[in-house]
Amino acid sequence: MPFFAHDSFDLSYLDRGQGDTVLLIHGFASSVLVNWVNPGWVKTLEDAGYRAVAFDHRGHGQSSKSYDEADYTPKKMASDAVALLDHLSIPRAHVFGYSMGARVAAFTALEYPDRVATLILGGLGIGLVEGVGDWDPIAQALRADDPATVTHPRGKMFRAFADQTRSDRLALAACIPGSRAELSMAEVGRITQPTLVAVGTKDDIGGPAAPLAALFPNGEAFAIEGRDHMLSVGDRSFKARALQFLKEHPL
Repeated sequence: MPFFAHDSFDLSYLDRGQGDTVLLIHGFASSVLVNWVNPGWVKTLEDAGYRAVAFDHRGHGQSSKSYDEADYTPKKMASDAVALLDHLSIPRAHVFGYSMGARVAAFTALEYPDRVATLILGGLGIGLVEGVGDWDPIAQALRADDPATVTHPRGKMFRAFADQTRSDRLALAACIPGSRAELSMAEVGRITQPTLVAVGTKDDIGGPAAPLAALFPNGEAFAIEGRDHMLSVGDRSFKARALQFLKEHPL
């Protein structure tokens, strides 16, 4: 993938298709390839007549890494997202984030409202406001020299995921503290763009969709039936509902 430079980082990105732009923002420990290409989102959007644009977060995928926790906040990652739009001369886009990427997408809509036409938040419900639990054991798991010593269930899951994707574990561990920043209910209420909140019914990380959707002035919830946090990403019903949502709200 090509790269663009922003805030001392070289960030890899993808730009496929033609039509209204959908900016895709991936989740923690993931990448453009893992979150959007492999599960079929890029092809789905391209086939439906959209331009799919995505980037690897700082510290993730092919993008450059930092081990300074201060570099990883939703506001800074939101600025990366807008910098990509600037780089590609895209004035306004649909913005679709998954998990941590959904958090970044929400911050993008709040900080740069003129650049965001609609929001799709996947894998993150009321956890955007109430938090997503204790992630310190996950950071510890990522820093462990021997994965066999990791006993925390969620820590084991994310350590295995990071190893599978050959991620820089120390960069990911540095990302955890700041990237969990929450929005208040009042801040969510200031995000007026049409917003779809989609969370799996077996997702035990992001929190339920309906309570968050109710806080948005133009929010709606979609339950991804029978899917957990990992399996919701490529779910067919999620793809169908997202395409319907985009069709209902053209740029």
